[in-house]
Amino acid sequence: MYNIDEYSRVIRERLSDYRFYHSLCVAESAKALAKKYGADTEKAEVAGLLHDSMKEASREEQLSYIEKAGIQMTPFEKKGKKFLHQVSGAAFAKVYFGIDDEEILGAIRYHTTGRANMTLMEEIVYLADFISADRDYDDVDIMRARTESSKEEGLLYCTKYTITSVVAKGKVLNTDTVETYNWILDKYFSK
Repeated sequence: MYNIDEYSRVIRERLSDYRFYHSLCVAESAKALAKKYGADTEKAEVAGLLHDSMKEASREEQLSYIEKAGIQMTPFEKKGKKFLHQVSGAAFAKVYFGIDDEEILGAIRYHTTGRANMTLMEEIVYLADFISADRDYDDVDIMRARTESSKEEGLLYCTKYTITSVVAKGKVLNTDTVETYNWILDKYFSK
């Protein structure tokens, strides 16, 4: 149904070696998590592969795809490339490849920030981006272990890690990430 070879060829031309390799690793990680947690492995692979497809595109190109896709952005998504690329990535998948599956588009759109009421596919790609084989930052082994033992523990740990890291750097915390954290606690850990 999905032409993964074609998607791979196109993004290979758009991305640096580093970013392309990362995309391949996230696709593999997403596929494995989908198998483990009962989601569609092909959709997970597609979303993982395309999640950073616009990461190295100009702001103008990103905004053009978003406009063509008719996607409305939040104030945080408009602020900068870190958040913009997830929205433009979903727009690129929709406009360039004609992907209209909301599971895939949502997983691409929220892979950096998460959001309240994430779908299973969104959770999987969010986690896959944290724990992919190419990642080597502090705590990645803990994230992998938590995610392997429990999707919910992985989500909680990764989101806490993001919040702590962003606050430690004195940067603005995206409200979607705060809402993700509260949602995870409420949905999976409240008694």
